[in-house]
Amino acid sequence: MTAAPTAAPTAAPLSMTAFATVRGQGAGPIAAFSWVWEVRSVNGKGLDLRLRLPDWVEGLEPAVRAELTRRIGRGNVSAGLRLTRASGAEALRVNPQALAAALEALAQVQAAAGHVGVELAAPSPAEVLALRGVTETAAAEDTDAPALLAALMAALGAALDDFEAMRRAEGAALAQVLAGQIDRIAALVDEARAAAEARRPRVAESLREALARVAEATEADPARVAQELAMLALKADVTEELDRLTAHVAAARALLAQGGPVGRKLDFLSQEFNREANTLCSKSGDIALTRIGLDLKHLIDQMREQVQNLE
Repeated sequence: MTAAPTAAPTAAPLSMTAFATVRGQGAGPIAAFSWVWEVRSVNGKGLDLRLRLPDWVEGLEPAVRAELTRRIGRGNVSAGLRLTRASGAEALRVNPQALAAALEALAQVQAAAGHVGVELAAPSPAEVLALRGVTETAAAEDTDAPALLAALMAALGAALDDFEAMRRAEGAALAQVLAGQIDRIAALVDEARAAAEARRPRVAESLREALARVAEATEADPARVAQELAMLALKADVTEELDRLTAHVAAARALLAQGGPVGRKLDFLSQEFNREANTLCSKSGDIALTRIGLDLKHLIDQMREQVQNLE
């Protein structure tokens, strides 16, 4: 008999399909900046990261890669950041080297004028600032980089929280679908076992008739004929395939109950399911048993499609 239906997993597996977006606005020294993080993923054999990030924020890319690697185990993951600065938010700053050079030049002019008896009025601060190169527009690269990086990584963390919540929700839904499919596979295995038992008398009768026909041959060796028929009977026996299918059902239920990153193991198990279903069909020799085997193959293919989305 097949074990009880699949119970709900204690820790649902994670889906590899998810999406999250988070918007943010800077404060204090980075108030001029706003941003939008987008994180999305689809199924993949390993962890493949694809980043679209501004290259002028120092340390951003390695920090993002490290965080994504820490929190995501598998999938084709895309993470993008749109970082904008408010129009007109550029600030003026004093270039210390240019200011020192300008003041030194003014001092030389004042000294030369005094040397020839010419008195010059001292320039005002505004006039000094107006000199070429003394002031310049602060570019985005010159923003408080540590503060900006910290704010961006905090926003990424919030996006990944939403991303993981969606992966958990999708994984829980997939687990329910898979649990139902495994239960139907178990029911079909029970049907196959009953069908195999029902066909046993017909197989035995067919073998006896074959033995009688061969025994009527003029030079047939009865011992050799009996041996060959025994081998045919053994080849037609599907008990081992059904026992392995039952064991696979128990293993699949245990993996779902375990939860976590079980996608690879379930994918391998679905291949083993398919192998036994193929052998069952090839050995059936019975319409009812072949129909059950084909139903099994169809259901196993559906299960494997769902498994491909699990981490």
